[in-house]
Amino acid sequence: MNGAAMYATTMHAGGTDDLVIQHVPLVKRIAFHLLGRLPDSVQVDDLIQAGMLGLLEAVKNYDVSQGASFDTYAGIRIRGSMLDEVRRSDWTPRSVHKKARMVSEAIREIENESGESARDVDIAEHLGVDLDGYYHILQDSLGCKTFSVEELAETGDSAFQNAETSDSEPGNLLEQDDFQQALAKSIMTLPERERLVISLYYDEEFNLREIGEVLNISESRVSQISSQAMLRLRSRLAEWNDRSIET
Repeated sequence: MNGAAMYATTMHAGGTDDLVIQHVPLVKRIAFHLLGRLPDSVQVDDLIQAGMLGLLEAVKNYDVSQGASFDTYAGIRIRGSMLDEVRRSDWTPRSVHKKARMVSEAIREIENESGESARDVDIAEHLGVDLDGYYHILQDSLGCKTFSVEELAETGDSAFQNAETSDSEPGNLLEQDDFQQALAKSIMTLPERERLVISLYYDEEFNLREIGEVLNISESRVSQISSQAMLRLRSRLAEWNDRSIET
């Protein structure tokens, strides 16, 4: 169903025009926040258009009996719709995705063996490249970082979808709680600088330039730290990613 048809159906069914208008700023805020970690080829207008479709879908399908607030539910739908649009025109070469997975696997193997957070030099040595080569991989991986983050959040999205279609499977929501706890624990055990970058970016909504100013490092170095943090989380939560693929 295209945007116009969905809008007409939603307005006819519930008369929720005011609810849509009220949450347009939310769509724009999410769009501009995502834009900060996407290449220049991605246009904010395209994100907003996709986000509006997600908002309309949220208005149409929201069920207050499931316990989540509308803002929370709508935010997930809006962001998911934007990322779906970006994925449809994925600019990232397969080789970049492959190298990003190699970094995650290297981190997992090193940390499983040592019991400590893998250092840059350890990961580079494991991959058989020098530090500059490793940082180049991280820089390239910035484009697919969004997908790494959303892979970690897929369980959350599916929990809402499952809640819409079935209220007789509490295990779905229990699994979501377990995932959130695992994610929170993994973030708390990140190396200090990675944890700080993640906190400033996702909690405080600083952009990369602003984070660089706070930490007195270059914007490119911030992007490398952020990419490494995402790939480290991906490696530590591999069990959940595999479970998402299997289900």
